[in-house]
Amino acid sequence: MSSASLSLDGNTYDLPLITGSEGERGVNIARLRSESGMITVDPGYTSTGSCESAITFIDGEKGILRYRGYPIEQLAEQSDFVEVAWLLLYGDLPNEEQLSEFRAQLTYHSMIHEDMKKFFEGFPNNAHPMAILSAMVSSLSTYYPESEDENEHDQNIIRLLAKVRTLATYAYKKSIGQPLTYPLNRLRYCENFLHMMFAVPCEDFQVNPVMAKALNALLILHADHEQNCSTSTVRMVGSSRANIFASISAGISALWGPLHGGANQAVLEMLQMIQDDGGDYKKWVKKAKDKDDGFRLMGFGHRVYKNFDPRAIILRKMSDELLSELGLSDPLLEIAKNLEQVALEDDYFVSRRLYPNVDFYSGILYRAMGIPTNMFTVMFSIGRLPGWLAHWKELRDSGARINRPRQIYTGANERDYVELAQRG
Repeated sequence: MSSASLSLDGNTYDLPLITGSEGERGVNIARLRSESGMITVDPGYTSTGSCESAITFIDGEKGILRYRGYPIEQLAEQSDFVEVAWLLLYGDLPNEEQLSEFRAQLTYHSMIHEDMKKFFEGFPNNAHPMAILSAMVSSLSTYYPESEDENEHDQNIIRLLAKVRTLATYAYKKSIGQPLTYPLNRLRYCENFLHMMFAVPCEDFQVNPVMAKALNALLILHADHEQNCSTSTVRMVGSSRANIFASISAGISALWGPLHGGANQAVLEMLQMIQDDGGDYKKWVKKAKDKDDGFRLMGFGHRVYKNFDPRAIILRKMSDELLSELGLSDPLLEIAKNLEQVALEDDYFVSRRLYPNVDFYSGILYRAMGIPTNMFTVMFSIGRLPGWLAHWKELRDSGARINRPRQIYTGANERDYVELAQRG
C-alpha cells in the first residue's frame, strides 16, 4: 500500500493513501493523533474527507455528478424520483417488481396519524414551514419507536419518504388557513404532492403533467450531493445511534440555513428587491461588479462546480418548457432571465466563473409552479431526503464510530477562581 510521509519534530510518520473508484486520492490520518499527539486543522472541513461513501460522485472541475455511477443527465431525463430514491438507497436501479412494490409501499404509508393534525393546530399561522417540518419529522419517532431490526429500518425509510410530502403540504395549508388535503392512492409521488398542495374541497383539481415533470426533475437533481452541510449533519447525528427521525430532523435544520438550502429563497428575495427598486437589473449588475459595493448577485457560481453546474443546465431547459406551457408573464421571471443573459455573456462574470447555478433556476421554477418562497427550502428537503436516508443507512451498515472532531484550544491558560467580592 502506498503512503505519504509526514515529518514532525524529527519524527517521520507514514500515512496510508486511499484511492477511490474514480481515482480520487486521500491521506488517511486516522492514526496521526495516537502516534504523534498532533491533529490536522481544517476550518470548514474543506480538505477533510469524513468518510468513504459509494453513493455519489462529483468532479467539480469537469461538471460531473453521478448517483451510484449513473450520470445525473440520464437520470433527470429518463428516470423518476421514486426510482432514483431506490437507486440511492440500495445501490442499483430496481427491477419492475421491486419498483412496483416500492411505489405501493410509498402510497400505503403516505397518511399520517390523525392525532398529528393536532400538532399543526399548535403552531402559529406565521410559523416557518421548515420549523414545522423539522418538528413533525422528529415527532414521528414517538409513533415509530427505534428498533435494531433491519427490516424496521427499511420500513421507517419508506415511512419518511412517504409521509414527508404530507407533512410539508400540511405545513403549507396551515400557513394559509386552508383545510388539509389527504393524499390520493391513484396518484404518483409528484402528482400526489401537487394535489395535496393545491387542491381544495369542492373543486375538481387536475395536476398539470408539465408541472409534475418539472417537479420530478427538481427532486431528482436535489436528491444527493455527497458530503454537504446537511448530509454531514445527518451522518454526524446518526453516528451517535440517534434514531432515523432525529437524524433527518437535524438534516432539515441544517438545510434551513441561507448559505445552504435557503439559497434559492435568497434568489427570489433578491429578484423581488430589484423589482421593488424599479426593475432596473443593469443597475444591480453594476453594483455586483463594484468591488467596493457589498451587494452580490445570489444564485451565481458554486463552491464545488468550477466551470458549470450540470444541474443548472437541465433546469434552464426545464424552466423554458414550464414557462412556455403555463404562459406566464411575471416581472421577477423577466428580471431573472435578463440577469442570466448577463452572467452568460459578460466577461466579468464569465472570467470569474459566476454562472447561474441550480439555486437560481430552482427558485424560478418553484415560483412558476405557484409554490411560495418560504416553501422553497421545504421542497429542497423533500428532494434531498433519499440522499440523507441513503447516507444514514450507509453509516449504520458500516458500523462507523461516533463522530468526534478535535480542536486547537485558543482560550485562557489555567487561572485560579476569584471570589465575587474581589473581582474588579
